[in-house]
Amino acid sequence: MLSIRRASATDATTCRYLATTLPDYFAAEDLDAIERDAGVHDCWIAKLDERPISFLIAEQRSAVLAEIVWLATTEKWRGRGIGTSLLTHVIDELAQTGVQIVGVKALDTSAGYEPYESTHAFWRRRGFVQVDTIDPLPGWRPGNPAAIYVAALTSTR
Repeated sequence: MLSIRRASATDATTCRYLATTLPDYFAAEDLDAIERDAGVHDCWIAKLDERPISFLIAEQRSAVLAEIVWLATTEKWRGRGIGTSLLTHVIDELAQTGVQIVGVKALDTSAGYEPYESTHAFWRRRGFVQVDTIDPLPGWRPGNPAAIYVAALTSTR
């Protein structure tokens, strides 16, 4: 049975471990950032039969804007709705706190990196639209253009 809960500071190492199982998506330096971010931002863990299989870390940017800074589901469970369930749960929680817009960054398709094709499809299927590509994005490794996606949770007019 799938369960989703807010992570505690001690779950930061769990997030790091889960990311290590996805070397096509996370570089070695990402692992330190994931562990750090899990300890300072809002973080959720999805468990299947009490085994962690997915995490999502979100940073509240303002009263109405949040950014998903990390989302991962272990390879075995990708494509089975776990990430969607986790994302839906988190978006519902964020909306209840007044968040109106959620953003996420991903490696842009112009990088030609095939593993990220499924990532882009994931965000688009969940109502996120790409609004920009930034290259170079401050803080990202050179040669990694950032696709900027956003989703409106409510009308902003």
